[in-house]
Amino acid sequence: MLAAAIVVAFVNLRIVMKDFSGRVAVVTGGASGIGLGMCRAFARRGMKLVIADLDEPALSKAVDEFNRAGVAAIGQTCDVSNLEEVEALAQLTQAEFGEVHIFCSNAGVGIPTSARNMKLADWKWIIDVDLWGPIYGVHVFLPLIEAQGEGHINATSSMAGLISSQMMGAYNVAKHGVVALMAATERELRARKSPVTASVLCPGPINTNISRHSVAYRPGQTKPKADGKTSGKLAGNIQATLEQGMPPDEVGELVADAIAQDKFWILTHPRWAKAVQKQLDALVADQTLTRG
Repeated sequence: MLAAAIVVAFVNLRIVMKDFSGRVAVVTGGASGIGLGMCRAFARRGMKLVIADLDEPALSKAVDEFNRAGVAAIGQTCDVSNLEEVEALAQLTQAEFGEVHIFCSNAGVGIPTSARNMKLADWKWIIDVDLWGPIYGVHVFLPLIEAQGEGHINATSSMAGLISSQMMGAYNVAKHGVVALMAATERELRARKSPVTASVLCPGPINTNISRHSVAYRPGQTKPKADGKTSGKLAGNIQATLEQGMPPDEVGELVADAIAQDKFWILTHPRWAKAVQKQLDALVADQTLTRG
């Protein structure tokens, strides 16, 4: 009977995040795109918000949107590649709300360039933001969430974290790392029988401005461009494709539902998983690499 009671108690802990109302969510890259979609999904479920972003005008606009709707929300500029700024984000969250239940490491950048020709400075920048950002997020926020005995930690990877395409070398490397980071985190949480859970978001094409933002904030720019249009030729082509993609608010709903359902993998385009299976089949059959 005691063993059964322990099992029941553990299961109840695992499903606690079905109730979002009154809880606190922190989202990086939360002022636009997927991050803003997550914030809206959490707000619809009654959560308080801490929104982090580098784009100050967009951040102010997002916070105002939620405050006018009666949602308790604050904003903080944060470069996720800087550990001190991530720590400051956690300190602000605790000072304002006293706790954090969901942390979504979503901020990301990507410049389309071949692995061979990409400048080392761009390699470092992309990996610092896209991989070290989530690493710092786990390092800083996971202990805070675990100390409460409930909650969830999520990071945004990409289908590029499962299949490496051409012309996105550093982005592929970083996003594969995010998948590995979150898989390791989730397995370790389960091994410790922690009530905290983890997940990874692997989106396909989503209607965001990531290409334009990446060009605008690329190291070496005299200042971030805020015209909403500036992008390189290849980045512009990718941006045009993204604009035909899934609306970010739909992605936000997928994330919130996945947390409530205790899913690890969050796929916006599940049919694309066939490409992952094709690669695995080739690995087993003759150890070749499929094109993609």
